[in-house]
Amino acid sequence: MRISDSMVNSINEQIKAEYDSAYIYLAMSAYFEDAGLKGMAHWMKKQHAEEIEHAEKFINYLYERGARVVIPEIAKPKDNYANALEVFKTAYSHEQYVTSRIYNLVEQATAEKDYATISFLQWYVDEQMEEEDNTGSIVSQLEFLGDDKRGIYIVDRELASR
Repeated sequence: MRISDSMVNSINEQIKAEYDSAYIYLAMSAYFEDAGLKGMAHWMKKQHAEEIEHAEKFINYLYERGARVVIPEIAKPKDNYANALEVFKTAYSHEQYVTSRIYNLVEQATAEKDYATISFLQWYVDEQMEEEDNTGSIVSQLEFLGDDKRGIYIVDRELASR
């Protein structure tokens, strides 16, 4: 069964969202480098790399289905924050946004009875559950710590081990 033009367009839009995500995380990594929080910078750099992998999985899927890939233009991300908590709250909110996009793709594929795409997207559904859990946990830790610099230092060291 041929993939529909509307599904191809939606996946191409998701490719843009994945590259936007990568760029957002790269900017967050740069913010943490500037702040001297190298563990958090490392964590965000890993997120950046994951998002590029996610985009490439979508690209390869479209190629496998014989569809045209449109490489998107990406917007400049925010690059200044008040503190680590704001960065991670932004990341958590962004992951929730990406999850809603993935769910919309699943709903579209289901409506179109595109079972190959439904199967392909299941990996992303599972991945987003993990992404939200990870960022949400860090937000909770940072909220608990407040302005405790020693606690933030410990979280920074933990995130360096990712």
